[in-house]
Amino acid sequence: MKYMLLVYFNEQALSETDREHCYVESAQLAQLLNSNGQYLDASPLHPISTATSVRVRDGKRLVTDGPFAETREQLGGYYLIDARDLDEAIRVAERVPVARLGTVEIRPVLEISGLPTD
Repeated sequence: MKYMLLVYFNEQALSETDREHCYVESAQLAQLLNSNGQYLDASPLHPISTATSVRVRDGKRLVTDGPFAETREQLGGYYLIDARDLDEAIRVAERVPVARLGTVEIRPVLEISGLPTD
């Protein structure tokens, strides 16, 4: 089953050096997951200052700068993995470097027909 691991943390909590170290650790985890056949995709996101939100209300588009909601922790990246079950996904999530500072939300991916495939 596919699981999305959404990585949340306070992006101000990391110095540039810590952030670079986190990227290295994250890439190492992705390599390990790949060798185990669990890796599907992963990537960090640019800071929330680069975010743009789009809403459509009554047929009209509203575009605003910034994230959808103001929170203490921001969505900083994701891993898309293949795991046997939630327990296995939890074991992967606890290895995500940012789990030591923030939160890793695990969500099963709902697969629907009609989407493009490789």
